[in-house]
Parts: sequence; structure tokens; C-alpha cells
Amino acid sequence: MPVLWYGAAAFVLALTPTPAPARAVTCDPEPGVQEVTGKPWPQERLRFERAWRLTKGDGVTVAVVDSGVDVAHPQLAGVVTRQDDLTGTGARDCVGHGTAVAGIIAGRDLTSRGVPVMGVAPAARIVSIKQTEGQSGDVIRLAEGIRRAAELGADVINVSVQAEDHPVLKSAVTYAQDKDAMIVAAAGNVKQEGGAVTPAYPAEYPGVIAVGSAGPGGGKSEFSNGATRISVTAPGSGVTSAWTGGGYRTGLDGTSFAAPFVSGVAALVRARHPELDHWQVKRRLEATAEGGGAAGTGAGLVNPLLAVSAVLPPATGETARPAPGPVLLAKAPVPDARRREIAIGIAVGAGGVTALVVFLALTLPRARRRGWRAGQAATFTGKLKS
Repeated sequence: MPVLWYGAAAFVLALTPTPAPARAVTCDPEPGVQEVTGKPWPQERLRFERAWRLTKGDGVTVAVVDSGVDVAHPQLAGVVTRQDDLTGTGARDCVGHGTAVAGIIAGRDLTSRGVPVMGVAPAARIVSIKQTEGQSGDVIRLAEGIRRAAELGADVINVSVQAEDHPVLKSAVTYAQDKDAMIVAAAGNVKQEGGAVTPAYPAEYPGVIAVGSAGPGGGKSEFSNGATRISVTAPGSGVTSAWTGGGYRTGLDGTSFAAPFVSGVAALVRARHPELDHWQVKRRLEATAEGGGAAGTGAGLVNPLLAVSAVLPPATGETARPAPGPVLLAKAPVPDARRREIAIGIAVGAGGVTALVVFLALTLPRARRRGWRAGQAATFTGKLKS
């Protein structure tokens, strides 16, 4: 039975469904830490708070098709509006993975309580679709989770899982896209000891935002799967996020943690530009990314502020529409001192010539009536007073 590994926080997706377990699953996730000091580097690099003056993701629903979400976590309290369990083991997140993904997308801003970690779109709402109860799952259930998310009206669907191409999975993606859901998927992780590297699905399907991982320097992470057709990259190395049990997990690596950063930005875009369909949102994310071009980086690192505020020309077949966001103007060129002096000199000279012409036009007729001729000096006939 062929399988594909998820990567650092590995999920295994078999190509045949597994029956729901008949017994209760032990819920014993790896422990996190209770406190985090210092702002995590992804927040320093993306600076998504700059986009919050325009939108925080209000009115947008993001579905997390994952291992469940800890709704009691302080950063996720009131954020999760619905929990659907497809595993038959309850809605709890006994892995921690889904909670971390949800925290990156929409974790509440608790800086007033001394918590430096926050989500990209804190006003967005999360729908949790639990498709796995442990470190493995099946592609049929994953496809079911994507369909369920679309049926619930999700605007963005985060899929931090990789699998092989399968007709059922492709059909689910098409179904969701027909309902104008924006699917954001991890590009997948690769082992460094060699072996064949193949594209990851659903990231490879048309219209899906395939997210690769970037490190603190902005370059592609070594583990990020470059065989997948990458749309954009996002921080996926040394990530910090919420964790099951009320704490936090640091040092998270994987494209699975890069994808939710882009899902959060997609939520900001959909809130600010509700007139855009999922294809146009994809284009906007790619057009405003920065530093692309290197293998496995697609259009480059996602840029939250530009994705929300940039004014883009309409693509072929799109109708131009007034931009709802601020127009970004190019910076004025720094004035050249020498050119400025020359310009001033020319202006002064031109003004002088004009004045001379006006003076002559007014005085010559009068002078000629009094007998003055060009080339002759006037004779002074009066007396000087002493």
C-alpha cells in the first residue's frame, strides 16, 4: 500500500481508507512550553500587523482540514466556530498539529497579556475539520474533509498535508473551487538522504496555492519540496505557534507550517477584496510576493501588506474596477542640485529676456516720436544743480 510522508511533523496518507477505530484513542500530545519570550522571526519578517489598519480578516472563514483544534487554547477561544470530526474519535486535537496551524492563521492578539505570538488574520474565523487522529490518515478522508469545508462555505481551505494524485482528491478540490473556495496547500517536505522526489497533492493541482518553506534569510528551506509547482513561499523553519494543552510549541519545521501563513494572508485579501474570485486571489498573492526566481521559490516570499493594498492591472479577461485600497505611488526622485541650478538659471534668463522684450515694445515707439535713432547718443541740454 503506497504512502507518502508528510515531513517533520509527518502525516502519512494511504491511498485506501482506513476504518474508524472502534476504541477510544489515547489523547497524549507532545508537551509544549507555557511561555514564549521575544517576537518570533516570521512575524518580524512578514510584519503582517501593518495590514491590520485595512483588515484583520473580518467576515472570512478558514477551514483547517487537519488533526482537530484545541478550542480551549487562550489564543483560539471564540475563534473556532465549528468542529467536524471525520475520524469517529472526537473533535479533540491529540496531535497538536491542527492547533498550531489554526494559531498561525487566526490566533488572537494577546500582546496586552505579554504574549508575543499572534495569528496573521486574528478577526477571521476557523472551522475545524478533523481528518486524522494521529500521525497517519487516508486520502479518501482528506478528500471528504475538503468537500465538507466547501459545503460549510469556507472562503479559504488550509491543507497542511501531502498525498499522491488520486481521482477522489482531485474531484474534491474541483468541487471546492467550483464553490469559489481558495485552497492553500503545503508543497511537502523531502528527506535529505536522497531518493525520488515527486510533486505533492493537492498542492500540485491547478488553482491551488502551493506553499514552499522559507528560512529566516528568506531563501528556500532545504527540506521544502521543489518538485511541486510552487506558488509562493512563507516561513516554515523554526516556527512558533499555539499547541494543544494551552501552551506553545517552538522550533516547528515543515511546509505544513508555511501554508497557514499564506492562508492567513489569503483571509486578509478575501476580506479586503470580496469581489475577487479564488483565481484572482491566487494571482494577487503571486504578483505581490517578493524575491522569487530561485528554484523551488515560485513568485517568492508572501507579502501581506502588498497583497492587501497593491493596485494591480487587470489580467487578460478581467474587467478593470476601481481599487478599494490605497493607491501605491512610486517615490519621488531625489532632486539633482546641479540640474536644479541650471533650471533656475534658464528660468531667470527666460524671464529677463521676456522683460526686455516687453520694455522695448513699450519704449521704442515713444523714443522714435522724440527723434531717437539707434546708434545715436542722446544730448543732455539741461543744467546740473549744485
